[in-house]
Amino acid sequence: MRKNLYFILILSTLTSCYTYQVKKPVDPAVNNNQGPKKNTDIANNTSSQMMGTTAAAAPSLGAKPAPTPINVQEKLAAGKNVRIEVDNKSYKVIVDRWEGDSLVAHPVRNAKKSLKFHKNQINSERIAEKRFSQPIADILTVTAYAAIGVGIYLLVK
Repeated sequence: MRKNLYFILILSTLTSCYTYQVKKPVDPAVNNNQGPKKNTDIANNTSSQMMGTTAAAAPSLGAKPAPTPINVQEKLAAGKNVRIEVDNKSYKVIVDRWEGDSLVAHPVRNAKKSLKFHKNQINSERIAEKRFSQPIADILTVTAYAAIGVGIYLLVK
């Protein structure tokens, strides 16, 4: 029992509440569809109207808008802590500056080393920013409270 408790305590101290998350682009079409809910009569009327549309217009109803191109230089501003993918290899870096079309950054754990990447080498869809993760923090808090409760119970007993 004690070995398991020590193991859990060591793991909880080594766990970080920060994770790298890919920021999803905002889709303007989704924002337009978040209007108030309509009753079923209106929904039935619109569905019968849609059945009367021509076959040429039907494929365009379910079509998604083309994604807007992502500007890598805007996403990777100076001082950001990010995980980027360059030529199928992942790097955790802190952005220093842009020199023309090249990103100058240093690894998170080694500030003396400098890395240089061209903006075309960076996979813009896989840029993940370091952010605070509330669910992980909540799990760690509950685990810590439970461990403290068990510790007090064992001392009182």
